[in-house]
This record gives sequence, structure tokens and C-alpha cells, in this order.
Amino acid sequence: EVGNIFKLGTRFSETLGLSYVDENGVKKPVVMGSYGIGPGRLMGTIVELFHDDRGICWPKSVAPFDVHLISLPGGEQEAEKLYVQLSGGTAKSGEAVPPLEVLFDDRTDKSAGEKFSDADLIGIPYRIVVSHKTVDQGVFELKKRAEKDARSVSLTELFSLI
Repeated sequence: EVGNIFKLGTRFSETLGLSYVDENGVKKPVVMGSYGIGPGRLMGTIVELFHDDRGICWPKSVAPFDVHLISLPGGEQEAEKLYVQLSGGTAKSGEAVPPLEVLFDDRTDKSAGEKFSDADLIGIPYRIVVSHKTVDQGVFELKKRAEKDARSVSLTELFSLI
């Protein structure tokens, strides 16, 4: 049950004196109803429909963040720069791009595996990894949460894909 409907009848309209005149000119109380969608119920339904054995796969349209940015050893400075670019709406070339909501995992007390596992569990639509390996190659690792494999992309490709 995602939403609810309460048939209130004329209980409140009679108390408030809320009425209308019908096509025959007769004054009648308004028949009322209350309709609602509970955020908690809605989130539960989304998770029920969009998940796999590793966690949630938020649809982009309702995800709490656009991107889950993960910083690994050797990629800290580049990850910080990328965070500013993604959240500030400016590509490296200086062109304006829409600012994104970024969940930045810059924890230093967690392993790469723990960070990847947490990212899958949380389920943000895109995961970007910045590490010494990606910095050395001049790329970023991009993975869609709903897909199995990650790929290496340039900064220009990154902005066009997310």
C-alpha cells in the first residue's frame, strides 16, 4: 500500500458550513475525501521494486544523490577537484554544466572493498572512483549502479554520461 484514501463524507463540510448549489438550485454539503502518498511507504515500494542482492538501485529520478564519488589512496586531490566540479556545475574546460548532488566518500579508515560495498548498498545511480591508478591513466572509473561492470572514461566523457 503506497497511498491512502479516506472517505470523509459530509462530516467536516457540514461542521464548516461548506456547501454548493446543485443544478436544481438545491444547497448541499460538499462530499469530502483525503488522499495521500506516504514518503516512507513510497520509499519502501521503490526499494522493493529496484534492488538486487547487493542493495538498492535508486532510479535516477528519485535518487537522493546523482553521483557517489569514492576517493581511494593516491586519488585524494583529484577526487576533491572532481567533487568541486561536479557539485559546482563547472567542467574542467570551464564550460557550465548542471550542478549535481554528490555523495563524497573520502573516508580514510575504510578499504576500497568496504567503500564499494557501501556504494552498492546505498544504490546511488552512478559511482565514480578516483585512485592512484585512475590518476596515473588520466581517467575516472565510472560505474552505473544497475550494471555489473565499470569503465574508464575521460573527464569530458564523464560529464556527458551522467
